Amino acid sequence: MKVKGAFAEMKNGEKRARQEAIIAAAERTFAAKPFNKVSIRDIAREAGISHAAIYRYFPDQQSLFIEAFLRGAGEIIAFLTEIVSRSKTGDIAKVAETYLDYLLTHDQYFRMMTRFMLDGSLTAEMIERLNIAERGIFDQFDVMFRKMEMPEPVRILSHAFFAALHGVLITFNNYPGRGQDAVREHIKKVAKVITEKFMRE
Repeated sequence: MKVKGAFAEMKNGEKRARQEAIIAAAERTFAAKPFNKVSIRDIAREAGISHAAIYRYFPDQQSLFIEAFLRGAGEIIAFLTEIVSRSKTGDIAKVAETYLDYLLTHDQYFRMMTRFMLDGSLTAEMIERLNIAERGIFDQFDVMFRKMEMPEPVRILSHAFFAALHGVLITFNNYPGRGQDAVREHIKKVAKVITEKFMRE
């Protein structure tokens, strides 16, 4: 009995490892191409496996997109939660810096998030799962603004803050004629202006 249990656990571990490898390949593929241009074959090629093998773990590319996006969103939310929970005043500057640094370092999640916001081809169920993840980010911004003693409702401020940070990334992430370090420095300067404006609200 113990041998069967150990064997089943080993098989489950192997399955999870394959799923993670496929999700990682999907992240890279979705970051490089629009959602509606990505095929299971593209992801399989990136993962180094046959496209038929992917269907053993995921029914279609939408479910893969969701899993890849949720993994990144979970990491972002965890970072934000740690910063906001440690600060008595919300520390909006640190929150903005951490959020932007994460998306600059993990560019695929920024691209996937942007595609999600612009792409209407996902099913209602998939969109709701993504919305739940996005609301997790807004929830941390809400906590931050409450610690800053902003008047209710703070959700509209969280939406504005989210939109402002993404606007900076969309506008300057591929700044022509500037290297990566210069781009990061400029984004941080613009973000500082944004956080100062919110602090004066």
